[in-house]
Amino acid sequence: MKSIYVVSPDRAPLMPCSAAIARLLLKEGKAKVVRRIPFTIKLYAQPERTYTQPLTLGVDTGSAVIGSAVADEQGSILYLSEVEVRNDIATTMKARATHRRDRRNRKTRYRPARWLNRRNSIKIGRFSPTMRSKIDAHLREIRFAQSLLPITSMVLETGTFDPHALKNPEVLRKKWLYQKGMNYGYANTKAYVLTRDGYTCQHCRGKSKDQRLEVHHIVFRSQHGSDEESNLLTLCKTCHEALHAGMMTLKRTGKKKGNLLHATQMNSIRMQLLKRVEAEETWGFVTKEHRLLAGLPKEHVFDAAMIATRGKKPVFQIQTVLVKKCIPDGEYQQTKGKRSEQRITTGKIQGFRKFDKVRYQGQEYFIKGRMSTGYALLMMIDGKKVDLKPIPKFEKMKRVSARSSWMTCQKILPSSQGNRI
Repeated sequence: MKSIYVVSPDRAPLMPCSAAIARLLLKEGKAKVVRRIPFTIKLYAQPERTYTQPLTLGVDTGSAVIGSAVADEQGSILYLSEVEVRNDIATTMKARATHRRDRRNRKTRYRPARWLNRRNSIKIGRFSPTMRSKIDAHLREIRFAQSLLPITSMVLETGTFDPHALKNPEVLRKKWLYQKGMNYGYANTKAYVLTRDGYTCQHCRGKSKDQRLEVHHIVFRSQHGSDEESNLLTLCKTCHEALHAGMMTLKRTGKKKGNLLHATQMNSIRMQLLKRVEAEETWGFVTKEHRLLAGLPKEHVFDAAMIATRGKKPVFQIQTVLVKKCIPDGEYQQTKGKRSEQRITTGKIQGFRKFDKVRYQGQEYFIKGRMSTGYALLMMIDGKKVDLKPIPKFEKMKRVSARSSWMTCQKILPSSQGNRI
């Protein structure tokens, strides 16, 4: 089983070796350990001859989870990983902006307003922080795989999504709907809804004698109601105010907003990856057919394995999957309290930082929170807190690895019908 990665003295990746050979090299002092997960050794002397095989990196791109695998020409899988990318950046930035505005209102109330003085807001070709994070996560995983194995080719599974067709599948049958949609001939959706309802209140049918008409969201916008015509209804001002005051109810079913965010993001991620790396392109329906023929379950790592083997039935040389979860590079919250009166320690406390990987009582955890008194809260890689009694002390922990841009651990390869060695 070839599962130990090897690099040369100048960090050039070599073909992996077996655990027995790695143990012999370490015992004879010809190599040293440079990474625990995945286990990687570095040779002290440059080998006289190096033998490499053509290896293919297959990447199952995604807006939430990335799968990657490396295979040789015979279909042997030498590397498997699953990366969970961040989807909380927009939420945290909005919360940070809320606190910042509140702080400025309290401390700099009379300062003149300033506009267009931020470089990022006027930069051409700018990507949002969320998109930059997701694109960088793909590139970082590609570079990581290239640092372990001598990869010669790359295949990316990408997809183009049509948000309009996802919202209204009828356009696939009637192509003219792309040019003449539901609102064709109307100024906006509100004008269409008023015309559709005959400029009549749909509750009192004109009995209130109120000629002021308004368009009402059946599922409130505060409850993530959609802005589509299926969630809009014409009401007179009298009925509209009575409805929001709780004096009446509507026996109508509305519609919540559909989530096409990930589909839209993948269109941009696809274009940026193909621009920045030299790779072939494949499609999800091709991977699905190959995976079904190989008898493998639906998992990101198995999709990546089929991409890397280009349709051959994979032979898994490894039994573990490298699991990664992207985390922030630093801590932005500096204070806490109603008026930011209490400072938060963002540096080390007794040599430990948040998200450090530690060993405690024979098990490996990640630091979820720290106390200046010398205690810590521990969690697993999925973020769930581990209830340990008594509360763990720093003095009884040993740091396994320092915080980086992602948390890493290994898990057993999910059960499959694929061949394993």
